[in-house]
Amino acid sequence: GKNGGHLASNLGVVELTIALHRCFDSPHDAIIFDVSHQCYAHKILTGRYEEFSTLRTHGGISGFTRRSESEHDYFNNGHASTSISQGLGLLLAWQLAGRNDKVVSVIGDGALTGGLAFEALSHAGQLNKNLIVILNDNQMSISRNTGALSRYLSSLSMSKFYQRLKTIVERTFPDRPDASTKFGHAIAKIKRGIKGMFLSNNIFTDLGFDYVGPLDGHSFYSLEKVLKKVRNVNHPVVVHVRTKKGKGYSPAENDPALFHGIGPFQISDGKFEKFDALSFTEVFSNAIKSAAAENQKICGITAAMARGTGLDSFSRKFPERFFDVGIAEEHALTFASGLAAGGMIPVVCIYSTFIQRSIDQIIHDVALPCFHVVIVLDRSGIVAGDGSTHQGIFDISLLRPVPNLTIMCPESAASLEASLRFACSLDSPVVIRYPKLSCPADIPSFSSPLEKGRGLLVPSSELFPSLTERKNEGSELLFVCTGGVFAETREAAAVLAAENVRSDIYSLRFIKPLDEEYFLSVCSKYKAVVFVEDGVRTGGISEELYRILLENNPSLARKAGIKAFPDKFLAHGKRSEIFEDNSMSPRDIALFALELAGKK
Repeated sequence: GKNGGHLASNLGVVELTIALHRCFDSPHDAIIFDVSHQCYAHKILTGRYEEFSTLRTHGGISGFTRRSESEHDYFNNGHASTSISQGLGLLLAWQLAGRNDKVVSVIGDGALTGGLAFEALSHAGQLNKNLIVILNDNQMSISRNTGALSRYLSSLSMSKFYQRLKTIVERTFPDRPDASTKFGHAIAKIKRGIKGMFLSNNIFTDLGFDYVGPLDGHSFYSLEKVLKKVRNVNHPVVVHVRTKKGKGYSPAENDPALFHGIGPFQISDGKFEKFDALSFTEVFSNAIKSAAAENQKICGITAAMARGTGLDSFSRKFPERFFDVGIAEEHALTFASGLAAGGMIPVVCIYSTFIQRSIDQIIHDVALPCFHVVIVLDRSGIVAGDGSTHQGIFDISLLRPVPNLTIMCPESAASLEASLRFACSLDSPVVIRYPKLSCPADIPSFSSPLEKGRGLLVPSSELFPSLTERKNEGSELLFVCTGGVFAETREAAAVLAAENVRSDIYSLRFIKPLDEEYFLSVCSKYKAVVFVEDGVRTGGISEELYRILLENNPSLARKAGIKAFPDKFLAHGKRSEIFEDNSMSPRDIALFALELAGKK
C-alpha cells in the first residue's frame, strides 16, 4: 500500500510459493518465475524481509527477480514467456556438469500465449529431461485472458471425466517406479498411454510431458503432495495449478486488472489518489475512439494489455474491431500487416519495452512492404517503478534506421490527438511514442497544425509570459527536445528564466522524417543549442541532429550539446530520481545550457 506494485498477481501465488520452497531446496534447486512480477513472497522467504519496505523505491529492492539481489534469483526477468527456455538451458548446463539439482519454471497461463513458451515446450519434450513446469492458471494476463488456449485450459479444469480418469490411473499405479528400469519404463508408458487414449487433446502430453492437475493452487496439502512426487520424475512434467488473482484481498479479487500494477493505495478500502490531469494514455484512448467512429477501417490491437494501453474502452465500443492477441507481440505486428493488406488501418498499441520483441516483424512484415500500420508505443522513455526491464529508452535507436517508417513524438494532448489523425491519414507505417506521464498544461502553441518533418517552436514569452515585461528581448538559447521530455525541458527553461536567461523550446514532433532545412533555419537564430532526448544517446535522434548542425553550421555546433541517457540499464525509482541519477534533471540541463552559452 505504501509503495504500490504488482499486488493481484502476488496475492494469487502465496500458497504456491510457500509450497515450492517447502518441497525444493532453493537456491540449490532453481525456482524461476516467468515475468517475475509474482515474486514478492519468494523475496520475503529468501532473506529480503527486512528490505521489503524498500520495494520499488530508489535504491531499494526490485519488484522483479534480480541476480544482483540474491543467489535465489537466477534471472533478471521482467518480460513474459521466458522461464521454460531459461529453465531448460539451466537444467542442461547442470546435467552436463554432473549436477542433479532440480529446476522449476513457474509460468502463468497468460505468458503461455507467447510463442517463445511453445518453442521451449517443444524442445523440452524432445530432450525428455526432468524439467518441472508449474502452470499457474488464473485466467488473467493483465487483462482477462482471451483466445483458444485459455478456453482449452478451462476445459481441462472443468472436465469431470478427466478428473475421474486421473483418479483411476493414479489408484491403479499409485507409485512411480524407477523409469531407468525396464519395468519402470513400461509402467510409465502404460500410464501415459491410458491418458493418451482418452485425452488425446492434451497438448502437454502430446509434446512429451507428464501432465498433473488441475490442482487447487490455494491448498497447501494438494500442492505439497504433488510437488514431492514430481521431484522424483526423470522426464518433463507440467503441474497445472488453478489460482485466483488478488486472493484474500477483496478489492484486488474484484478488480484484478486494476490491482495488477497499482500505485500507493489505502489498504482499508483499496482507494488510491486520482489526478485531474489526463495522462497520454487516456488522451490516446479518447482519440482512437473518436477516429474509429469517423473511419470504419480503423481497428485496435493489443498484446494482453487492453487496460494498460487505454484500449479497453475502445474494445467495448467497437468489439468487432478490437483484437487482443495475448502476450504475443510478434504475432500482433504480423497480424496487423495482414489486416492492412486487406484494407484495414490497424492501430497496434504496445508498451515500448515490449515492442523490442517485434523488431523483425516491424522491419520484415510492416516496413518492407510499406503497409499502413500505426504502431503506438505507450510508456516510451523513463518508466519509474518497474526499472531496468521496462524502461522505454531504446525504441528511437532501434526504429529510426528502418526505411519507410514515420516516427512521431507528441508533446501534449492536442499534439497526440493530431498525431493519431495524421498517422491514420497516411498510406505507410507510422510509429507514435509517448511517456507514462500526465500531459503538460495546455498552451496555445500545442494546437498548431502538424507539418510533416517539422517540430513546434514554443517561445519563452509563451512559456513564461512575465518575461515579456523585461527589457532584453529575444532568446539566446534553444532547447530541442523529444515530446516525452518536454516537461523536464520546460523546467530547465524555468531555471534559466529565474536567472534572467531566456530560452525557447523546439519540440521535434517528428523524429523521422526531418525537414532539415527548416530545422537549420530555426537553430540559426540562437547562440547555443541543447538537444534533450528521453532515450539512449547512441543511435538517438540527438546525435543525428548534431551531425546535421555540424555539417551545415559548424560555428553553432561548437555551442551545441546533447543531454540523453547513457548506454546502460536504468534501475527503478521515481521519474525525477532516475533523471537526477543520470544528470538529466532540469537543473542539470539548465547548467549544461549555461556552460555551452559561456555563462556562469
